[in-house]
Amino acid sequence: MTADLDRDLEERLLRYAAIDTQSDEASASTPSTACQLDLARLLAAELAAMGARDVRLTDYGAVLATLPATVPGPVPVIGLVAHLDTAPAFAAAGVKPRVHRAWDGSAIAFPDAPDLVLSPEVSPALAGKVGQDIVTASGATLLGADDKAGVAIIMAAARRMLADPAHRRGTIRIAFTPDEEIGRGVDPRLPADLGADFAYTLDGAAPGELEFETFSADRAVVRIAGVPAHPGWAKGRLVNALHLAAKIVQTLPQATQTPETTEAREGFLHVYELRGTAAEAEIRLILRDFEAEGLAAKGALLRQVCAAVAATEPRAKIDVAIEKQYRNMRDRLAADMRPVELARAAYRDCGLVPVSVPIRGGTDGARLTELGVPCPNLFTGMHEIHGPLEWVSVQDMALAVRVLVRLAERAAAGA
Repeated sequence: MTADLDRDLEERLLRYAAIDTQSDEASASTPSTACQLDLARLLAAELAAMGARDVRLTDYGAVLATLPATVPGPVPVIGLVAHLDTAPAFAAAGVKPRVHRAWDGSAIAFPDAPDLVLSPEVSPALAGKVGQDIVTASGATLLGADDKAGVAIIMAAARRMLADPAHRRGTIRIAFTPDEEIGRGVDPRLPADLGADFAYTLDGAAPGELEFETFSADRAVVRIAGVPAHPGWAKGRLVNALHLAAKIVQTLPQATQTPETTEAREGFLHVYELRGTAAEAEIRLILRDFEAEGLAAKGALLRQVCAAVAATEPRAKIDVAIEKQYRNMRDRLAADMRPVELARAAYRDCGLVPVSVPIRGGTDGARLTELGVPCPNLFTGMHEIHGPLEWVSVQDMALAVRVLVRLAERAAAGA
């Protein structure tokens, strides 16, 4: 059974990772990229083939399916959620997954990036994985284990639960969502369509991690309109929008409130894109903090900095737009920790010690929780995400499958 599960997970991950599903923040379509539907359609077909019911692809790009209950009575309906898209932060087309079977502990090389090396010195979590099957990409792209490892885990767990007529469970609802990486993964219709009493995202890292606290998040766009002029006759006329953008970026705190200078519960302002011309420029940022007051303060600081720079050049126009992305799931889960306690019990049953740390990021679970579906986050085994060093252990994924199966059994037993 162990070898069969490992093989199933490996084959699924390799199959799913090879499909380009990178999302695009600049796109106004839903989902943001049509390629996400390629994976969505494949998953819908595989779910139907394994015997799932009510399989459908929604018009907002989510795949939904049901594993019917095998026990009578008032058993909670549990949702299992993972996202289809991969991050726009690094190349994600033409992924070539590689399996380092029974990894021997030596440094892992990448054929498409000869200078790239993955080792325990670079990624400390790798140190305990000797003898396990490690999956990476080839160096030219990310792997996409975020979150195709989560997708593969849910699919493998569904296959096992459906194949075992004696498996005791209540109704299980599955949802694969698009556009999580750009903060648009949970359509307002999803909570009602999911129909779960509570849910779990499969979007975490090391085995044993059980997360119920995330950043609260806003996105900001600063638009700068300068005054264009021919550079040969620009004296006294030209107001260079790029220069003003540079002043804004430089004036923001560099030593204390950026991702590269913060950790643990410290929030940040992150400039992730600057583009434009001398006439018009745009700065895109994300604002993060675990507390509502801290998030509001970062938005106020950004506006203050932009106003100060605007005051140095009244001929320019600088607009700041801040929009909500998601909020800390802790604020709602603290009122009812039963989904967290159920997961902790399932972890212990599978020989894992539950570890809960704040997520310096977000999941679809944050938005689902905010919309009334409590949704902690479970581990998948993925590490070094959003870059070419991304890797995942097949055996860690298998542990996650066992947790899901046991979690369903405990919920059915009222434990």
